[in-house]
Amino acid sequence: MVQLGGVAFTMGDDRRLGPGGDGEAPARRVIVDPYWIDVAAVTNADFAEFVAETGYVTEAEAFGWSFVFERFVDRRVARRLEAAPGVVPRWWVAVEGASWRRPHGHGSPVEELADHPVVHVSWNDANAYCRWAGKRLPTEAEWEYGARSGLDGAVYPWGDELTPGGEHRCNIWQGEFPGANTADDGYVGTAPARSFQPNGHGLYNTCGNVWEWCADWFSDTWHAVDRPHTRRSPAGPPQGTARVIKGGSYLCHDSYCFRYRPAARSGNTPDSSTGHMGFRCARDAMPGEPVL
Repeated sequence: MVQLGGVAFTMGDDRRLGPGGDGEAPARRVIVDPYWIDVAAVTNADFAEFVAETGYVTEAEAFGWSFVFERFVDRRVARRLEAAPGVVPRWWVAVEGASWRRPHGHGSPVEELADHPVVHVSWNDANAYCRWAGKRLPTEAEWEYGARSGLDGAVYPWGDELTPGGEHRCNIWQGEFPGANTADDGYVGTAPARSFQPNGHGLYNTCGNVWEWCADWFSDTWHAVDRPHTRRSPAGPPQGTARVIKGGSYLCHDSYCFRYRPAARSGNTPDSSTGHMGFRCARDAMPGEPVL
């Protein structure tokens, strides 16, 4: 973990770069108190240790299925499941047996992905892991401050250009979505949690790879009004139906989902799980605690 915070930064964005209705605006000055945050997403190896010690069963395992991107699913299974009611958008299929242990369903063991972010974990699952680890989920403000790495107003953690000097800095969809992924960045699905170079705060993969759960309830308006509880270590609204997710994923493409930016945000219900959602942990900084 690294200790961050204790300063003001510009949160959000007024440029309307992403899909409407997400509530990125207004750009606003926010102070975050000192905190610690994981430099990388929780990996399959990390989560396996938690499960081995506690016997925890994820919600996907309890439900018996989870959402998998259609191109990772055996076509015979996909044809049978892609018409599942309520599945939007069309490239997600509800796959029986898909879970963190089997990211693409039966026959897709996770052992070769030990250093990749754990996926198919709900907000509730992530919260349970954090409690076991003596940590918590980061607030949206903490997550965004860490992701921005001190570059206020920049589109990405490293500046305004997606591939400076032709160098890929994150794992997103390359090519034409959803038909063809050229994998020019080196990955079709998830990448190891410490792929690419870390940002200026030492954090890996704060754009792309996997969406990351935050502690806050999602609202597209709660933060718009300038009030003390929306500008000083904001923790989101007191209630809601969805939790904030940040960072985008390996499925993001600017043709439909330009959310692989620190300011970008979305939400999902706390019991939801997919093959592109994970998390990292945070914890409070204690008074007088040295910065490492």
